[in-house]
Amino acid sequence: MAECGRKALSLLEAARSRYESLQISDDVFGESGDDSSDNPFYSTSGDSDSDNYIAEAGEDEQQHPPQHHHHHPKRSDRDCGHSGGAGGGSGGAGPPGSLSRSQAEEEGWMETLQDVTVPPYKDTYGPTQKMPEAATALDFFQLFVPDNCIQNMVSQTNMYAKKFQERFGSEEGWCPVTAHEMKAFLGFVISTSVHRCESVLSIWSSGFFSNRSIALKMSQSRFEKILKYFHIVAFRPSQGSNQGLYKIQPFLDSLQQAFSCTFRPSQTQVLHEPLIDEDPVFITTCTERELRKRKKRKFSLWVRQCTSTGFICQISVHLKDGQGTDGLATLKNKPQLHSLVAKQLCQNISGKNAIIFTGPSITSLSLFSKFSKQDIYCCGLLSTRKSDCTGLPQSMLVCSSTPAQRGQSRVMMKGSMSLISWYNKGHFRFLSNAYSPTKQGAKEGKTLRFLF
Repeated sequence: MAECGRKALSLLEAARSRYESLQISDDVFGESGDDSSDNPFYSTSGDSDSDNYIAEAGEDEQQHPPQHHHHHPKRSDRDCGHSGGAGGGSGGAGPPGSLSRSQAEEEGWMETLQDVTVPPYKDTYGPTQKMPEAATALDFFQLFVPDNCIQNMVSQTNMYAKKFQERFGSEEGWCPVTAHEMKAFLGFVISTSVHRCESVLSIWSSGFFSNRSIALKMSQSRFEKILKYFHIVAFRPSQGSNQGLYKIQPFLDSLQQAFSCTFRPSQTQVLHEPLIDEDPVFITTCTERELRKRKKRKFSLWVRQCTSTGFICQISVHLKDGQGTDGLATLKNKPQLHSLVAKQLCQNISGKNAIIFTGPSITSLSLFSKFSKQDIYCCGLLSTRKSDCTGLPQSMLVCSSTPAQRGQSRVMMKGSMSLISWYNKGHFRFLSNAYSPTKQGAKEGKTLRFLF
């Protein structure tokens, strides 16, 4: 077993070395990066800044006071730095923008509960067209990436290869890529999300991560040549070139249109930043030091997703740094950014009585109030560190001086908006106008089912 393990690791190292040795051309006629990470189909970075919402909420606050050590405090310790009682005791300094008890009363927050009813959904949901029983995986794929989109990749890739070789010399064995080859190329790249491997090049190896069933569709040499010249937009446009996403924007626009035309979501949907595990084998085999040195992704991906089917209805891609209108430099790690993303993702569902679930970085009273005016109802997990707590009662946000009991909860309301604090080895807080706070949980066997 040990010998097999060493052999597997050596194969991984060999694949990684081959992967890094490829000279992937970037935009040599415009902006050029340090590596090929600008190519969305071939990125070597793997860190994600997605919020671990449940863990965040569970660790959000603990009943014990913070310990004073020389090391950095834990998340729960930092959150419990707000002194005062949550159960009606003295109010300490709460999160920025939160309201004192008297201010909360003036703003209309009260402990008297009232029933909340969300109007019926005003749209149908499900696929917009029925596929024939004989439809193949490629037929479904081309619902989202049609022939005209693939043909654009073909022409842009060939155009880039021609200009590149005119400047740096012709490459032996190169011939223009065809639409059939481009489909196979995309298939190889997409297959790595299902058949996990060290790199896409492992498909042609003789090791554990090889995949002979698809390796015969194209030689490794041909794949590498297409990869070297692959482009969606070969040259910087004369207008809008300050936008860092211009290289892939036509594909994103086409994909977004396909999402909207192919499927209608159910009433309940969620806004979140999905985990993007681009190099899973490396993550599990590298040391902690190697993981820290690993470059972070240069973009963030947010989605609006149907909770009934998992279908992604809309996407929003942003750069994490850089200049231009899509750069996050001015809004990085600020609730304003997440509020802006949420508005972009929900711009097409106004007036339909949709229910949106959000994580701590998006949840805020201001955003939920704006959405309610558009007949969009919300339910979001709240964090005293990550959420914009402006306009919320401090008494519901600070730690209690009296240890809370497991299952203990408090609710305050302002109109149809409910702020719920529930304790279970940590404080879980929710802000919602989509579910009635008067409904109770039902215990079925050993499982507690919540009926908001």
